[in-house]
Amino acid sequence: MLLLLSSVLFSKEQVEYPQQHICAVKGSSVVIHCSFFCPETAKVQSVKWGHERSSIYTGPFIFDSESNTSSSRFQYIGDNIHNCSFKIHQVEHDDEGKYAFRFTYRNKNKMDAFTGNVGPVLTVAALKVRLTKLNGNNTMKEGDSVNLTCINRCDGDGLSSAFLWFKNEEPVNDGPVLYLNNMSHTDSGNYTCSLKTHNGTTSGVRNIDVECDNITLICTSKANPPVETYTWFKMNGHNIINIGKEAELHFRKILHHDGGQYFCMASNKHGSQKSSLVTLKIKGKFIKMLLVV
Repeated sequence: MLLLLSSVLFSKEQVEYPQQHICAVKGSSVVIHCSFFCPETAKVQSVKWGHERSSIYTGPFIFDSESNTSSSRFQYIGDNIHNCSFKIHQVEHDDEGKYAFRFTYRNKNKMDAFTGNVGPVLTVAALKVRLTKLNGNNTMKEGDSVNLTCINRCDGDGLSSAFLWFKNEEPVNDGPVLYLNNMSHTDSGNYTCSLKTHNGTTSGVRNIDVECDNITLICTSKANPPVETYTWFKMNGHNIINIGKEAELHFRKILHHDGGQYFCMASNKHGSQKSSLVTLKIKGKFIKMLLVV
């Protein structure tokens, strides 16, 4: 009875994939685990791995033991007995999709083939930033608060990945959520998140533009002897307008005509030196608060 059962178990071809959904990070390596069975009297002649963009029965195959044209990124790490596991090196976004294993064998002088067509699906990790505004309308003003959440589509809603946050390409924090509370214009910038373990996997840019009513431009200098007078100027076309004699230039209520380019000049008994230009944009502000001369 036992001998009969054994004969039944191995009289038919079979391919098994323990994982139906696999997620990998771009640039990493991933193994698709697989096992196969064929009649005990058969001898495996070739092994192949196919991708859904081509026929999983006729190819072309991304790996074929009978071909020398397979990319070195695709490696068969199984054998010709039961293990049909497959490894992909330097994963790319084009590698996404459904995979299937196929083998050919000779049984009693007859050639045959079998494909395990219910194969695993590979997804390449992709990040996006979701913004949640906690108060007010869609306009961001000083005092508002927002949460930026980094989402990896491989995680679903679990937020199980470890993330790093960047502002203008500089690291600012870690964790799945970046909290920007009681914002000021200094929070304006371009935010991205990346996987902590794979910095090369980065989200798209989420721009935060905080509107503000009060702005102060500060002119500072390390002159020796100390600066005696500061003077502020604004570019008006080809003209330069003198607009202030203090180290700080205050805008108590931002108006449209306040937009433009500014610079300051610091003077002592040895002479004067001017700063670089700073641009004040009323829409989508780009503001440098500190000018050094």
